[in-house]
Amino acid sequence: MFDLLVMMLERLGIIVMIAFLLTRLQFFRNMISQHTLSQSQQYKAMLFFGLFGIIGTYTGLIFNTGTSEIERWRIGIEPDEAIANFRVIGVVVAGLLGGYRIGIGAGIIAGVHRFLLGGYTALSCGIATIIAGFFSGYFHKKQSHHSLPKVFTITATAEIIQMLLILLLAGSFEQNIPLVEVIGLPMVIANGLGGALFMLIIQMVIQEEDKVGAVQAQLTLRIADKTLAHLRKGLNEQTAQAACNILYQEMNAIAVSMTNDKEILAHVGLADDHHKQGNQIQTQITRDTIHSGELIVASGQQIHCSHDNCPLKAVVVAPLKQRGKTIGTLKFYYHSKEDINRLVREMVSGLAKLLSNQLEIARAEEALQLAKASEINALQAQIRPHFLFNTLNTITSLVRIDPMKARKLLVSLSHFLRQNLTVTTDQEVTIDQELKHVQAYLDIEQTRFHDRLHVGYHIDDDCLKETVPPLILQPIVENAMKHGLKDKKENANIIIQIYNKNNATHISVTDNGKGISNKEMDRIGQKVVPSKSGTGMALYNINRRLTMKFGPSAKLVITSKIHEGTCVQFSIPSTKAQASG
Repeated sequence: MFDLLVMMLERLGIIVMIAFLLTRLQFFRNMISQHTLSQSQQYKAMLFFGLFGIIGTYTGLIFNTGTSEIERWRIGIEPDEAIANFRVIGVVVAGLLGGYRIGIGAGIIAGVHRFLLGGYTALSCGIATIIAGFFSGYFHKKQSHHSLPKVFTITATAEIIQMLLILLLAGSFEQNIPLVEVIGLPMVIANGLGGALFMLIIQMVIQEEDKVGAVQAQLTLRIADKTLAHLRKGLNEQTAQAACNILYQEMNAIAVSMTNDKEILAHVGLADDHHKQGNQIQTQITRDTIHSGELIVASGQQIHCSHDNCPLKAVVVAPLKQRGKTIGTLKFYYHSKEDINRLVREMVSGLAKLLSNQLEIARAEEALQLAKASEINALQAQIRPHFLFNTLNTITSLVRIDPMKARKLLVSLSHFLRQNLTVTTDQEVTIDQELKHVQAYLDIEQTRFHDRLHVGYHIDDDCLKETVPPLILQPIVENAMKHGLKDKKENANIIIQIYNKNNATHISVTDNGKGISNKEMDRIGQKVVPSKSGTGMALYNINRRLTMKFGPSAKLVITSKIHEGTCVQFSIPSTKAQASG
């Protein structure tokens, strides 16, 4: 018995070595690091541990009950022979890590194999293997922190159950006693030690994964700290380039790229000769990520780069999102798909979410700045010297020649100034309020410019109760007066239309002024444009406030022809449409 124990401990070294090698497989590391396995992963785990149980059978020792001889290596087994083996190690660990289902599944695989090998202990050993999976599943925990003495005890107990079944089921009781006396204690001790060592190896792998996770967390925080200053300004070519430079330095990738939903914002690393900033998106996989909003891993022909001999052979593409909508992508390129393991995918996914959160912060800060700018503009309108002084001078002149018109102009000025004071604190106003503000402003301008200015109103009364952010309409009208009609000597016209159509309220301001050049048209409303006559802040502010409140469909639409005039229009969802949406 002592000799058999020594021989089994020698064989146990082989089992432990195999267990260690198996834990190097990425599949195994992925499996043990996940608390919840999918159905397909459960079947893979059953097969994995079942095959480990079969290995434990073949690495065992053949014991002949008639001659008491022990053979070290043999595939087949004779009717009067038994195997001193390590089969229960894989089955018990399967049950401890995966619960009843995986334990029993692995037990069935290893047990059926043992039964098919034959020998007079085939049935008892096969049944005992399945029971070992059920028994160990009882002690399953979602975490893998089983104490080693506990694992030793459970594995040893499973082996004791096997010895009892051999005594009860494998032929006569008297015939089985000598067999159990010889192989029983060595198998109990060797399998108990094997189970504990296998679990120790697994726990070491888990600790290694935890250390890697901690390193990744530190890396993520470092990247967050470095990129925040850039991305808080929003997603554009400059901020994307700065972020990609940081990511390329920190991550072990051959190239890093960022896009919006249409074009490449930045590309750092290999293939920057054709993956250039400002180009249209090159790869189909990027379009697929934007469409699905899911992280995608691709390699080779799946990338579908339009450039021949592109060195980018593997990529992981993660979506960048704002308010649940994909607005761009973050891409890391590698030499091969084998370089993109689970840890890399998790890292890229985490970075994409982190950068998306930074962009959300940037959006919130921009909204705050726009609100402040709106308030400043309103305060400036209250005390704009030229407008106020010119209006007062006009009133002074009218007091003598047309007192009633002077009185009317004073009422309009009073209403205009009162409205400017009110909107600095309001979040929303009705279109009726906004329209009265505009009418007061235009009444003043019509009086000042005599018969030069003609104003037409085409208003659907059903729209007057709809609400908009304050100071949306009046700055558009003022912009038309200051830039479109200021040099027009006669027949200066402004037409304001507000009507309902297709569950939306449509608002437009049209003038017949000097118009806007094509070069300026591309920028107006999209960014602040410094010029001799202003900065374009008014239209930019209005455009951003509309799109942030109502979405992209509410953006300003500007059409213009030189010397023929300009139309500024936008649409917002009607109250009924917003309620149903």
